[in-house]
Amino acid sequence: MLTLTCPYCGVKADETELSPGGEAHLKRHGPGASEDDFHDYLFSRKNPRGLHFERWRHSYGCGQWFHAARDTMTLQVFGTYPAQSYAPPKDIVKAIKKSHPDWTWEASE
Repeated sequence: MLTLTCPYCGVKADETELSPGGEAHLKRHGPGASEDDFHDYLFSRKNPRGLHFERWRHSYGCGQWFHAARDTMTLQVFGTYPAQSYAPPKDIVKAIKKSHPDWTWEASE
């Protein structure tokens, strides 16, 4: 079972207490965006096998949204951090690089 620690309240919660919110770090387009940009934002998501950044909500806890970095093949969790972050914190990057040495941070376009 997937267990994540909420970065806001510090509770270790299993996936039954959480709600998934899809891919994290998506670029949101403003009112002047093209239909193609809006379409891609709504419907085009990565679904990688391996390292993935996701949004989660602590539904049966504090109710806050947060991001999680994990490996979708092994369910290894590298860490969680506030949803307002534009990039994973240094400690999570270090943990990821330990397991995936060739990985580099690349925000979603």
